[in-house]
Amino acid sequence: MCMTLALSLGISIGVRRTLWMMAGELLGVALVATLSAVGVATLMLEHPELFILLKYGGGAYLLYLGIQLWLSRGKLAFAEVNDRLQSTSRFALASQGFVTAIANPKGWAFFIALLPPFIDYATPVVPQLLTLVSLILLLEFACLLIYASGGRTMRQVLLQQGKVRLLNRIAGAMMIVVALWLAVG
Repeated sequence: MCMTLALSLGISIGVRRTLWMMAGELLGVALVATLSAVGVATLMLEHPELFILLKYGGGAYLLYLGIQLWLSRGKLAFAEVNDRLQSTSRFALASQGFVTAIANPKGWAFFIALLPPFIDYATPVVPQLLTLVSLILLLEFACLLIYASGGRTMRQVLLQQGKVRLLNRIAGAMMIVVALWLAVG
């Protein structure tokens, strides 16, 4: 979800303004990774209904985003006239990135499965956690930049060929399919 958001904002508002979304998204990823390493994994394993709630909440959010993209009305839509997105505040962009990161159930599942085995709880946890989270954030930021830059490049092609609405519908349909998959999977 975060890479799709970076791509769409790269198309809509360019890489420089997308950096605000990236800041919020990286803060969200850091929070999810840290909580996963320090005990959410145990909590989720003892109370699987919390993971199910997170899964359905993330699915509902994806469904909402997919419908907004399909209708080309949402903030994530690749607007042909992007005045509305250009006026979006830095805080709104950062919030959008943060919410996208923490509402992603696959991100939680990934970190819950990945991080705890790499932490040696017999030695100081903070230095280990700082190293792991820093590496994760560095890789995440590099990928976000690649997607946003690709979006900036795609913008020229999309606007020249008038394919923005088609791309919105394809991206929206993909998000709706993932939301339905989360609901039944």
